Amino acid sequence: MALKATIFKATLNIADMDRHYYADHHLTIARHPSETDERMMIRLLAFVLNASERLEFTRGLSTDDEPELWQRSLSGEIELWVELGLPDESRLRKACNRADRVILYTYGGRAVPLWWEKHQGKLTRFNNLTIINLPPEGTEPLADLAARSMNLQCTIQDGTVNIGNEETLVSLTPEPLHPD
Repeated sequence: MALKATIFKATLNIADMDRHYYADHHLTIARHPSETDERMMIRLLAFVLNASERLEFTRGLSTDDEPELWQRSLSGEIELWVELGLPDESRLRKACNRADRVILYTYGGRAVPLWWEKHQGKLTRFNNLTIINLPPEGTEPLADLAARSMNLQCTIQDGTVNIGNEETLVSLTPEPLHPD
């Protein structure tokens, strides 16, 4: 018998001073049985960093031909494709051919430089690809914020992201890998 996804509800109060975007979002997040709290919260962080009225979660881990998040135009074209982790170069190439903009958020500590060294030559040719590394000292504490019902305050200023609830505040600074 297959395990079902666990449903989480999140209310995000986003104040992105770098992009001048201020809004509240009420989200329903399905966490795949194989997904960790840290990865789910990184998906939420990716939403915060790219928040807009049309940005939405996809079927994610259960679907090979969709990203974690995307933003589609009113006519259905993919304007933004957001990936997580350390994907194969061919997956990013396909994404760059399908979407106007592709953002990859890498995480995983020491594995990231090894992955980047292996794929850098092939990936730097894509002008519509942005790769941002999320340092482990910022992503690991995000897992502590995971709860079935979350009310999170999210502030972005000068490239630093602060996400917190009433008890915990997590601060991290994403590091651009490409373009640097």
